[in-house]
Amino acid sequence: MSRSRLLIVDDDLTFRRTTAALLRQDGHEVVEASDADEAVTRLRATPMDLVLLDVRMPGLNGVRLVEALRTWGDDVPVLMISGFGDVETAVEALQVGADDFLTKPVEPDVLSGRVDALLARRPRPGLDGLAPAGMIGRAAVMREVYRAIERVAPSDATALIIGETGTGKELVARALHAGSARSGKPFVAVNCGALAEGVLESELFGHVLGAFTGAVRDRKGVFEAANGGTLFLDEIGEVSPGLQHRLLRVLQERELTPVGSVTTTKVDVRVVAATHRDLKLEMEAGRFREDLYYRLNVVRIPVPPLRERAGDVALLAEAYLAARRPLGPAWAMTSPLAMRLLQSYRWPGNVRQLHAALESALLQAGGGRIEAQHLPVEIREGRNEGAELEERYRAAGPDAEERTSIEAALLAADGSRTLAADRLGMSRTTLWRKMRKYGRGEEEPPEPQD
Repeated sequence: MSRSRLLIVDDDLTFRRTTAALLRQDGHEVVEASDADEAVTRLRATPMDLVLLDVRMPGLNGVRLVEALRTWGDDVPVLMISGFGDVETAVEALQVGADDFLTKPVEPDVLSGRVDALLARRPRPGLDGLAPAGMIGRAAVMREVYRAIERVAPSDATALIIGETGTGKELVARALHAGSARSGKPFVAVNCGALAEGVLESELFGHVLGAFTGAVRDRKGVFEAANGGTLFLDEIGEVSPGLQHRLLRVLQERELTPVGSVTTTKVDVRVVAATHRDLKLEMEAGRFREDLYYRLNVVRIPVPPLRERAGDVALLAEAYLAARRPLGPAWAMTSPLAMRLLQSYRWPGNVRQLHAALESALLQAGGGRIEAQHLPVEIREGRNEGAELEERYRAAGPDAEERTSIEAALLAADGSRTLAADRLGMSRTTLWRKMRKYGRGEEEPPEPQD
């Protein structure tokens, strides 16, 4: 057998040390833990190939720990070990997700044989497909994203990231930057869909004093701010045809002209763009330049929606809860039933909507553990309104995903436009404008201070 990493969880120090020594003689790397909390800390810090778990421990017992791990999506093989030998405990452990069961005292050759058998059944992934810093997910579709990042990051190629709103396209862009030779230089992001055309032009290319009313000084644009580094153009599909032409020139010539200026400025920037739209459909409709599309689409990285990686919901929830509640194990903050409800929902707003639902549930729980009744009503009652919204907009054209995301954000925010705008990463004014576009807006814009 190849060298594997094993975790032994047992409050009996003598048994733990003796068993660890035996398994090390078999060529395995062994990590020890004395209780459930320490075990989870170890598992979250380092992936394990197998867990040997005592049934009876102080605090959370072994059976309940297996149940929690399986609920949270951790599929590490578990070999339960009990000093009591009761059949009922063995059956319960296997029912909640344990893979095998032994009774103390354990014969060394029996233990070695069971460990080898469980390890032989577990797939051994290669070194590729590991999540870059800041990205979470073990699903096969996400491993494809990680492998694409690993291949593309070292190059200077322009990349186009495609995916629904809220899937984490900016995280992919940041990972591309972090893995490149430009990582020590600036990473600058701009949301092209959140700015009016005139403002976006100045934001991209900069302007000179007197270029327009309010231009009281020279100002560099994001291309110059990112010089030597990476510029992330989010929602590139929202850029007007006029600005598309200027973008194309910068990409081709590696130089720009600030608004109101006649002087060109050289820039050395790697461009990574992202969109939730189908740019081929946009080209056919005359809304997106074909030459710009092919200039951006040198490397294409699709980011899957959350409904295609439901097994990652637990990992994403755990990471969010750990950040919000740094004290205590994140896996214990949500009941098994609440987690099953979260995993069964389709999430039209993707990871952004999941975070919004967890934030709402945290408030409802008042500092305690999140139970099923603390979740938003559409998740709690299993209505799966995400599927209904998805079906409603399936044939609605390239605006479908944006409409769905806005609906989902408003739903998660109980109709609050301020909270919905924050969750969507846009201003209230931008949200109001988009709601008017889709027939959901009020007649009057929001107050300027919002």
